[in-house]
Amino acid sequence: MSAMAPAPNTNPADGVFVHPQGLCDSNEVGAGTRIWAFAHVMAGARIGRDCNIGGGAFVEGGAELGDRVTVKNQVMIFDGVWIENDVFLGPGVIFTNDLRPRASIKRSWPDLLSTRVCDGATLGAGVIVVCGITIGHNAFAGAGAVLTTDVPDHALMAGNPARQHGWVCACGQRLDKALRCRCGRRYASSVSGVIELGPVRVREAG
Repeated sequence: MSAMAPAPNTNPADGVFVHPQGLCDSNEVGAGTRIWAFAHVMAGARIGRDCNIGGGAFVEGGAELGDRVTVKNQVMIFDGVWIENDVFLGPGVIFTNDLRPRASIKRSWPDLLSTRVCDGATLGAGVIVVCGITIGHNAFAGAGAVLTTDVPDHALMAGNPARQHGWVCACGQRLDKALRCRCGRRYASSVSGVIELGPVRVREAG
C-alpha cells in the first residue's frame, strides 16, 4: 500500500498556502498567496496578496512583489527587484542586480542596481532583465527578450537586445497604427509611452 502524500502546509491565520515541498522563510506574505513545490521565498522578501509562486521559482530577501502577481516556474527574482501589482512573469524569467559580477567580490547596496516592474506588465517566457531599469505599466516583453533599457508604458518589446515593435493594450492585444485596440480601447501618445483615452464611441445610425 502506497504512503499517503503529506498534508499541504497552510497558515489559516493569513490564508497563505505553501506546498509541502515548497520553502517560505518570509513572514511578510499576503493572504491568498500560493507557493508551490520547490519554490523558495527567502526571509526578508515581501509578497503581496493573491500571488502565485510557481514550482522552482526563487525570491531572494529584499525583493518585493505587489498583489496578484503571477510568477511561473523557474523564475529568479533577486534582491532589489520591485514588482508592482498584476504583473505576469512567464516561465524562466531572470532578473539581475549586479552589472559587474565577480565570484570573488561580494557587493551590497548601494553597489547593486534595483529594477522596477510597473503595474500590469507582462514578461514572456525566458525574458532576461538587466538590472537598473524600469519596465512601464502594461508593457509586454515577448518570449526570450533581453531587456537592457527602460521600457515605456504599453510598449511591445522583443529581441536581444530588446527593441520596441509597437504598442499593446491593457488587454494584451497589439494596437493598430491609430493606437486603437479590437477590444474598444483607444490610446494617445504621452511622455511615458501611451495613455488610455477610453472606449471608442460607436455612432448610432439615423
